[in-house]
Amino acid sequence: MFVYCLAYYRMLGVLTVLSLVLSGAIVYAVLVLLGRWIGFTLDLAGVAGFIIAIGVTADSFVVYFERLKDEMRDGKSFRSAVPRAWARARRTILASDAIMFLCAAVLYVLAVGEVRGFAFTLGMSTVLDLIVVFLVTHPLVAMVAKSKKLSSPKLSGLGTVQRLGQQRRGGVHISQTKTKGA
Repeated sequence: MFVYCLAYYRMLGVLTVLSLVLSGAIVYAVLVLLGRWIGFTLDLAGVAGFIIAIGVTADSFVVYFERLKDEMRDGKSFRSAVPRAWARARRTILASDAIMFLCAAVLYVLAVGEVRGFAFTLGMSTVLDLIVVFLVTHPLVAMVAKSKKLSSPKLSGLGTVQRLGQQRRGGVHISQTKTKGA
């Protein structure tokens, strides 16, 4: 997954990898603390919940980055697209994480044994996903957008999307550019 993120998103992929590593470290630290405070132990079902939560966290990044690309396709620059994309992505991320947390809570209440460990780990990781996305990923993307060097189309991986947005903003549609060159 890391290789795919780096190849597809380039600079945003680096931010994804950093955020995922940080998220994993935070979850691990919380699990260690819970182990010391209340005797929580991570079983195989809990590991499965943790793995699914990593996927949920990665989905949050994809939602944000794809919203960013949508804004750029509409002709906005990377810098101006970040706040609008965040506003749109934030609602989707909150909704998906709320549903995931609700499912984990219901499963925790209704289940017994190891399934409760799965539900607990999934719910905890979902909450930590929100913390990472809101307090780490979004601020990092905003910082990258303000940097001329880091937000260059070649480095950010958004060059094609930016060209498409510029063509649309200029009134030239892709179908027109293809027929002119033919």
